[in-house]
Amino acid sequence: MQFLDRPPRFLFFTGKGGVGKTSMACATALQLATEGKSILLVSTDPASNVGQVFGVSIGHHITTIPAVPNLAALEIDPLAAAQTFRERILGPVRGVLPEPVLNAIAEQLSGACTTEIAAFDEFTALLVDSAMTADYEHIVFDTAPTGHTLRLLQLPGAWSRFLETGKGDASCLGPLAGLEKQRTEYQAVVRALTDPARTRLVLVTRAQRASLREAARTSEELFSLGLSQQYLVINGLLPSPPLPCDELAAAIHQREQAALATLPDILATLPRAHVELKPFNLVGLEALRHFFTHHPEPAPSGEVELFESGDTPNNLSDLIDQISADGPGLILLMGKGGVGKTTLAAAVAVGLARKGLSVHLTTSDPAAHLTHTLEESLAHLTVSRIDPTEEKERHRQHVMDTQGAQLDAEGRALLEEDLRSPCTEEIAVFQAFSRIIGEADKRFVVMDTAPTGHTLLLLDATGAYHREVTRQGRNTGHHVTTPMMQLQNPKQTKVLLVTWAETTPVLETANLQADLRRAGIEPWAWIVNQSIAAAHPRAHLLRQRAHNELGEIHAVSTQHARRYALVPLMKHEPVGVNSLLELINQRIEGSKRDDKEPRIEPLLQQNPKSGDPLVCSM
Repeated sequence: MQFLDRPPRFLFFTGKGGVGKTSMACATALQLATEGKSILLVSTDPASNVGQVFGVSIGHHITTIPAVPNLAALEIDPLAAAQTFRERILGPVRGVLPEPVLNAIAEQLSGACTTEIAAFDEFTALLVDSAMTADYEHIVFDTAPTGHTLRLLQLPGAWSRFLETGKGDASCLGPLAGLEKQRTEYQAVVRALTDPARTRLVLVTRAQRASLREAARTSEELFSLGLSQQYLVINGLLPSPPLPCDELAAAIHQREQAALATLPDILATLPRAHVELKPFNLVGLEALRHFFTHHPEPAPSGEVELFESGDTPNNLSDLIDQISADGPGLILLMGKGGVGKTTLAAAVAVGLARKGLSVHLTTSDPAAHLTHTLEESLAHLTVSRIDPTEEKERHRQHVMDTQGAQLDAEGRALLEEDLRSPCTEEIAVFQAFSRIIGEADKRFVVMDTAPTGHTLLLLDATGAYHREVTRQGRNTGHHVTTPMMQLQNPKQTKVLLVTWAETTPVLETANLQADLRRAGIEPWAWIVNQSIAAAHPRAHLLRQRAHNELGEIHAVSTQHARRYALVPLMKHEPVGVNSLLELINQRIEGSKRDDKEPRIEPLLQQNPKSGDPLVCSM
């Protein structure tokens, strides 16, 4: 792999959710460690699953991987970082200030803005704290999905500019006076990120139109930030032209090759590598060691029915019928990045709109592009996007027109300066989120959310606002319905958890469900998306992956979900209203399928030849 040749000290893996960033970062760290280099693997994704990949509990402290000499890992936990950050502020004044004052300060530091700053401080230390990372030759970063990675990489410059123009007034970092240390550190981070001798960006993508568009946009923005040392990895490619007996494999291969033939110009100029689709789940050291090589997995023995429980799942159309019958409300689609939340949100919205119901389809994911998924307008359907930049400007203008109207010129200048803080964006996005979900009492609001970890941070802001409003309400005697109350009310909100039938996505979705339940939010249904097993493939490679799905589908149906739907992998990308309707109307044959329908069964005991991974079983 070209991106592994003479790597600099810092290696960043980024890309649209679900393209294989974590697998790529973990396999790279393992390979470099195997070569005898000391490696620190860091995840900046709030929904990190690095520990799951290695089968080790990692967490918020640097942890050695026992089975891999020279390798240690760290998962930056935003909530733990925020707690440390709060304690750094509250500790010196605890026992000095009255308890009510301490509680008020703690409440003010409980929002998503504080959480982001705290996580950013952890990230900064890894790039500039030589004592902390002196023992490591290379630091490999598994970053959050694209939109939030760009946000993280933009922060050093944003905070540097903000601190440079500060005059000592207050900000969410505390009084600016005395922050010379932070200013120096943030400037050092900018220098490290933009130095090709120290930093290399690896853009991971799939041979799909949406993923390639996102990679091109990311590449352009990274270049604009001064990060010029970029490499492109196209992951999960079907390895060779399939035989005509499998229409699904043939269609996937054809659309992948078509996507590669029209690679965006900015990506075509980058050094590029291709990684083949593997027949096995990328969990555990053995799987990671074979990530960059072809390694057929022994075929399983015995036969497994698609629905072991005997319970045929819902189709997506069944869920839409149930949603429409319950009347207007908020439908939130949540899950790991890349599992198809945007597509399914669009499909649910289209399905409701085609019933003549008023629907507002929106997204809180900075990297989502609903218009690309729909490709056309539809009666009864309104489409919007919470754009952080636009919302920040809207919020700034509102504050200046209201609070600023009562100030003199000097006061307005100070207020304007404070609103340039990067934290203003977090406040503005939360306000937009609250405004949109407030429409759900009159019509259906379908929201495609950002990937799991960042959705939880948005909900954390919702919870902080709820606690503050509740506290004020107790003092004034007034009752106010907060966004959190709406999310907790099953008559007003339905949460659909989207996953793939793979080990890590199912485990991560189960963890998300547990987090939501702790917040008093009960998920309404799970959707197992892009199921190969439900598509009944015949090519060996796809049949192996289909067989691997069966246990995860069974776990969803028997352990995790009150209700669930299974959506088969389609031969073509579901883009456009007609394709979305086709996605909705796919039928799951299950245990009642026609006897002529091919069964999901194990491969022949003899592995296909290494050069024929797409040979068919008849």
